[in-house]
Amino acid sequence: MSNHLSNRITNMSTSATLAMAAKARELRNSGKDIIGLSLGEPDFNIPDFIKDAAKQAIDDNYSSYSPVDGYADLKQSIANKFKRDNNLTYGLNQIVVSTGAKQSLANIAMCMLNKGDEVILPAPYWVSYSDIVKLAEGTPVEVPTSIDTDFKMTPAQLEAAITPNTKMMWFSSPCNPSGSVYSKEELEGLAEVLKKHPNIYVVSDEIYEHINFRGGHVSIAGIDGMYNRTITVNGVSKAFAMTGWRIGYIGAPESIAKACTKFQGQNTSGANAIAQRATIAALDAPVSKIQFMIDEFHKRRDLILELLGEIEGFKLNVPEGAFYVFPDISDFFGKTLNGTTINTASDFSMYLLENANVATVTGEAFGNPNCIRISYAAAEKELREAVSRIKAVL
Repeated sequence: MSNHLSNRITNMSTSATLAMAAKARELRNSGKDIIGLSLGEPDFNIPDFIKDAAKQAIDDNYSSYSPVDGYADLKQSIANKFKRDNNLTYGLNQIVVSTGAKQSLANIAMCMLNKGDEVILPAPYWVSYSDIVKLAEGTPVEVPTSIDTDFKMTPAQLEAAITPNTKMMWFSSPCNPSGSVYSKEELEGLAEVLKKHPNIYVVSDEIYEHINFRGGHVSIAGIDGMYNRTITVNGVSKAFAMTGWRIGYIGAPESIAKACTKFQGQNTSGANAIAQRATIAALDAPVSKIQFMIDEFHKRRDLILELLGEIEGFKLNVPEGAFYVFPDISDFFGKTLNGTTINTASDFSMYLLENANVATVTGEAFGNPNCIRISYAAAEKELREAVSRIKAVL
């Protein structure tokens, strides 16, 4: 019975962020005072107006199966949001609502990739991109970037990575894990390369679009020539602190949206009915309703950079979005700390967990072996205490 599991599951990596969170919970349950800076989960409560919409949906008896691709009035709210925030025009037949943006990405991979199709991933990339691509029998092609280039892929790097087998490019802006934000000019540079290769599609993960400190988000689908070959992925987990409600969505060419609906219909069917009704309220509201959270993240970003900047050996850039810092800690490689030799970012991250009681995530999981990811989606008191502990054990 040793081979009763499929090759696809035995070959799949465990999510490093979820694994670290589980390890932190295990230590916490054993009595250790663990500060968790590994998960990308806002510590805010959901705004009351969204809760009220969910309560109303329960009273209105939204308890039946929802349409596979989402309620029509939710899809209209999504279309309105795309137009208002991104100047993108999507019809309802181009929008699919799923159980979180992660399912949206999995739907896209399963519907578009054949065995051996290559997917360009500017590294660092979100931890699940690579395994989602592999599950669909695609081949991830990592394009390494560094802190010196603000973790952004250049047009020359993109051009060099393209082969006859390239089918897609996946990226996030603002980026998880680096917090980097591509400017309009930088996206136009990438688009100029892609225009020479008309069969390559782009997945633009914009889940952090509102947590943006540079003033204005740019969608690559709005760049000239890119609309019909871009799948824009978004959701309500991050900006609205609705991680557990599991609502994500895409705006895509109609044929791709139709394929994702077909696949989802055989996989999970429609997303949670109550969560969909609450999402209408979230998306219909002006962004000013959640500005208090964005402002707080900005303050925490500045605080964590100031505190980490006091630790010798941490090399930092200034992330312009999301709620992560991604310091280069390679200066510690080859050194011994309190009897522990640090050879990799995984060693470093585990050292912090075991000695400082602070949970972070190794950059190896995101395609960058020189860094660790630290989430500052935690209260100021916790951030100060966490960095104090890190500083003490280093």
